Amino acid sequence: MEHLNLPSEFITRTRNLLGEEEYTRLESALFAPQPVSVRINPFKPVDIEGTSVPWCPDGRYLPERPSFTFDPLFHAGCYYVQEASSMFLGHAVSSCIDGPVIALDLCAAPGGKSTHLASVLPQGSLLVSNEVMRNRLPVLVENMTKWGRPDIMVTGCDPSAFTPLESLFDLIVTDVPCSGEGMFRKDPVAISEWSPANVDLCIQRQRRIISDIWPSLRPGGILVYSTCTYNTGENEENIQWIINELGAEPVTVPYPEEWGITPSLLPGCDLPVHRFLPHRTQGEGFFLAVLRKKREHDEKFSFPSSRNRVKTKPMPLPKGVSEWLIDSGNYQLVFDGETVTAFPKSCHNLVSGLSSVLRTVRSGLPVCRVKGKDIIPEHAFIMSSLYRPGSFPSVEVDWDTAISYLRRDAVVLPHDTPRGFVVITYKGMRLGLLKNIGNRCNNLYPSEWRILTTYRP
Repeated sequence: MEHLNLPSEFITRTRNLLGEEEYTRLESALFAPQPVSVRINPFKPVDIEGTSVPWCPDGRYLPERPSFTFDPLFHAGCYYVQEASSMFLGHAVSSCIDGPVIALDLCAAPGGKSTHLASVLPQGSLLVSNEVMRNRLPVLVENMTKWGRPDIMVTGCDPSAFTPLESLFDLIVTDVPCSGEGMFRKDPVAISEWSPANVDLCIQRQRRIISDIWPSLRPGGILVYSTCTYNTGENEENIQWIINELGAEPVTVPYPEEWGITPSLLPGCDLPVHRFLPHRTQGEGFFLAVLRKKREHDEKFSFPSSRNRVKTKPMPLPKGVSEWLIDSGNYQLVFDGETVTAFPKSCHNLVSGLSSVLRTVRSGLPVCRVKGKDIIPEHAFIMSSLYRPGSFPSVEVDWDTAISYLRRDAVVLPHDTPRGFVVITYKGMRLGLLKNIGNRCNNLYPSEWRILTTYRP
């Protein structure tokens, strides 16, 4: 691997933190090839050859990096390309909760931790997946849509927008913006942007973020704090600050010693934190700690009464739409005259309330659009676990045809394919819709997601 030009101040600080021998091993690991790992979608299971990630049953290390762009199963949301160390999130969350929760992934784009949460949260949970950077919201929506879970919201808010939602969330995951030291091997740009001043800036930003969202965590609720950096200022010292200033209680996450996780590196600090160092674990640099909000009272947030709101009579649903859902009894279908949206009945009022106070990008699962006399299924619905197989005719295609479809090129279907909407599948996994109009097909794959490169392997 090409030699990394590490900042001299980073070398000095990290050598002092780890000691000469450990630092030498770390530096050697940073100059070694990056491991490649993916996490399988348990709701769209596929067989992927590779070595298991110890702390994530759905994680796999791949022997080499394939061209994910040209794998239709990647576009179908069957797996997510994710750095292995950060997959520890699922183990940490599962060890702390045992029932449905209202969860917030505060810094969610591009979607690695949100798709993971959507996989491990108990049935009946609601996940609010938030991203403050507007230019990163489209990729978050894309990845959450492809993952196919219906019980999510996507919002685009500053952390301060959640402050008034006092005691609402049972679980908050904060993968806070950091100095990115753990990504040096993966992202050389992180090296050029690193400086002691930027580390100090990150520390203050991280504390502001936690202070903003802390009121919205219910008493007894869980906060997961994580970074992809090595220094103690953004890690152990910030955890100690949260404990001292906000009254949090550290939570121990059990794990076997053979996983190679490193405990606290701050002298005199025995907090139950989890460090992933690339010379000890197969992955990039990562830090995670779990904290609990003390139970001083147990009052949950509730939205103001809706008695004085103007109530509109619900519009009748287009005929037959409810039959497309595999689990229609647990979902409320709402038609606004243009779009039919499915909301989980268990939290429909909560989703409506949040949508009224947060900048909401996606609320509920869009099922279909009505345009004149036409009822047009939504791509998000076709990709979701709510879609009832057989609701529309499906056609299994080969790799060449799948790639043509994902490019939004013309696709030729068998001559006996029924007219109307047709679901395209590859190896049994849904890719999206075509509309067969007889002499040709309209490719309905979202244009903003299409494969752009003209190269074809």
